[in-house]
Amino acid sequence: MDQSFTDSSGAFSDCPSDRSGEFSPAEPSTSSSSAGAGLHRLLVSSTASCSDDVVRDLISEIESTTAASETQRRAAMELRLLAKHSPENRLRIAEAGAIGPLVALMSHPDSQLQEQGVTAILNLSLCEENKGRIADAGAIRPLVRALRSGTPVARENAACTFFRLAQMDELRAAIGRSGAIPPLVALLESGGIRGKKDAATALFELLSSRENKVRAVEAGIARTLLDLIADSESGMVDKAAYVLHSVVEVAEGRAAAVEEDGVPVLVELMEAGTPRQKEIAVRSLYEICSESAAYRKKVVHEGAIPALISISQSKTNKAKKKAEALIALLRQTNNRQQQQQLK
Repeated sequence: MDQSFTDSSGAFSDCPSDRSGEFSPAEPSTSSSSAGAGLHRLLVSSTASCSDDVVRDLISEIESTTAASETQRRAAMELRLLAKHSPENRLRIAEAGAIGPLVALMSHPDSQLQEQGVTAILNLSLCEENKGRIADAGAIRPLVRALRSGTPVARENAACTFFRLAQMDELRAAIGRSGAIPPLVALLESGGIRGKKDAATALFELLSSRENKVRAVEAGIARTLLDLIADSESGMVDKAAYVLHSVVEVAEGRAAAVEEDGVPVLVELMEAGTPRQKEIAVRSLYEICSESAAYRKKVVHEGAIPALISISQSKTNKAKKKAEALIALLRQTNNRQQQQQLK
């Protein structure tokens, strides 16, 4: 992947700490003073630092085999909130041994407890030192399960966590092997707008390895990306176009994009997209054409030349150079065909 290009695109921003609601709609049926005290404690947690004793008490509540689910949920929520905005808390919570119990929560049959576990792990993953600890605690497979069958919030936050973990080369490969790619593609296809964006961001990071590109192609990502690119109202055109560029960097991805009628979609993006969209469309078409005369012929047949000439005359230097290179490639193929006809 051309990192000098993709890193400056601005199409992706880091998944932040969780965007979950701070509190459930209904408080437990306790006295008003008890509920008020719990609410106050959670509000304080969202901005406070924490002591080791406080963290250990919360971990004990999560691990307790006799504690009510609501008690465990609130303890996990408090750890989540403590980790949400504070780098110091993220490190302190991990060092106190919270990661293992939180990972265990991700496999809990209670979907709300599972969601709190996933979200707390997401917040802890914002600390670079915690990424290896999270993987070592066995978090990857429970995150895949949450991605497949968790609540909408759990699915979104699992995707964000994979984005964070995939920033480590060795974890990127492990995540791909774990089966995370197909449910990420499913979230990209059928999730809400936030889920689609989180899935695209995670996939963009994961697809920097060839093996994961192939896995994504096998999961049907080309059709999903092309549908998003073709829908100007999707709010996903930029992100989908950048992920598609990563996909077509491998032969399997190029073949899938062409088979799914991706060439006319990219030509239309060149004609009517924003300057950034035009640039990424040219780059993707160049990848598609780079090793196949048949694909080059298809690109010409779809009427790409006028749009390419227009882009080659633009002031956007990167897009201009790539458009000129693609025009030269297409003309070279055309000249060879004409020479063969003359023989």
